[in-house]
Amino acid sequence: MKRRNWLLTGLAWALAVYLVPQAALAAGKVEITWWHAMSGSNGKVVDAIVKDFNAAHPDFELKALYTGSYEETLTKYITAYRSHTAPNIMQSYEVGTQTMLSSGAIIPVYQIPAKVGETWDWAQYVIPITHYYESDGNLWSMPFNSSTAMLYYNKDLFAKAGLDPNRPPATWEELEAYGKKLLESGAVKHVLSFGWPDWMFEQMFAVHNQLFADHDNGRSGLATKVLFNSEFGAKVVGTWARLAKEDIFIYGGPEYNANSAFQSGQIAMLLQSTSSLRGIAKGSSFQVGTGFLPRFEGYPRGNSVIGGASLWVTKGQSKEQLRAVWAFLKYLGQPKVAVEWHKGTGYFPTVNSAVQELLGEGWFSKDQNYLTAFLQILSGRRDTAAATGVRMGPFVQVREFERTAIEKAVAGQLSPQAALDEAARKANQLLADFAQMNR
Repeated sequence: MKRRNWLLTGLAWALAVYLVPQAALAAGKVEITWWHAMSGSNGKVVDAIVKDFNAAHPDFELKALYTGSYEETLTKYITAYRSHTAPNIMQSYEVGTQTMLSSGAIIPVYQIPAKVGETWDWAQYVIPITHYYESDGNLWSMPFNSSTAMLYYNKDLFAKAGLDPNRPPATWEELEAYGKKLLESGAVKHVLSFGWPDWMFEQMFAVHNQLFADHDNGRSGLATKVLFNSEFGAKVVGTWARLAKEDIFIYGGPEYNANSAFQSGQIAMLLQSTSSLRGIAKGSSFQVGTGFLPRFEGYPRGNSVIGGASLWVTKGQSKEQLRAVWAFLKYLGQPKVAVEWHKGTGYFPTVNSAVQELLGEGWFSKDQNYLTAFLQILSGRRDTAAATGVRMGPFVQVREFERTAIEKAVAGQLSPQAALDEAARKANQLLADFAQMNR
């Protein structure tokens, strides 16, 4: 597969030949830059890690810069690459993976050790995380802030409704039954909402081992057709639309909008990223419980898929810069640093040694919710493209079509099948355009 073009908002444009400027030498230090999308408390953890890295590596100076949201960071990177001002390292969210793979702008991370005269054991990283960012069996970006999705529930409201507060629903049938009891108890007016509804839709395909796009979810070749308007897709959205009519499900908007309704006790259950665990637990006045994503009975098991972002290395760097970049990427994999990142943000530790350290200190036994989050990706299968997750070039735009389809179906504007068919037609046009430009 040729990797030479970008697609942004459905329009393709050619990349200019680019060389990263030579490292700025200040007091003998090699300076490198990193653009990231970590704000708030996560940004403070990033700053602490960068400070410690610089202190431990006197020959290097890493400058980390917050460049806005994931989408804003990717857009700025594309512009900077064209104008020869791109950073050495860039953080891109998982839906930007195929765009980065096809860009021709990056050095695959698996090639970096050899370029600086080293060897590296890639098996030390947590397999379900690295699988998402692999291409042709090799790792192209460095896992950094990885998460998945899980069920959050209000144990106090469960108890009030006569439900076992230590037994979350495992299936959609159980969730519906629990929802009816919660409504009958008068504890809530609505039971369930989602964060990232488009991502939850994709998660349903992955956990049930259903392909979301052709060419093995875009892993054996560029995806040219979505499969989400299948019978299974209509079942998923149809279930959500029906639960909305029963007042069990209420659409909460994109991203993290539904978190506040859960934390304030307006709803009893929430499907949300595992990265929200720390904030939800701290901001709730009730006991928070967690469980795996609910399943539909009668379907094969897959796995929940990775969200979050990874780190990409810009090509054209001097060998001195690349040594500094590699030193930082290795530093992030040190157990102490990976544990610090996990505890400070809620994102998964990316190396097995950090997981062992957390187990050894009893971290997961102290808080079962963190164990739930991690087991969610470790308990499923890893040998199918459907369970590994989908990759598409114009993924950001496709997600907008998914979200619109869910909104229309839940609001009763279109049937689930008609809403998904409409979204699929738009998505397939973008995929065809992207494939045409990357031949």
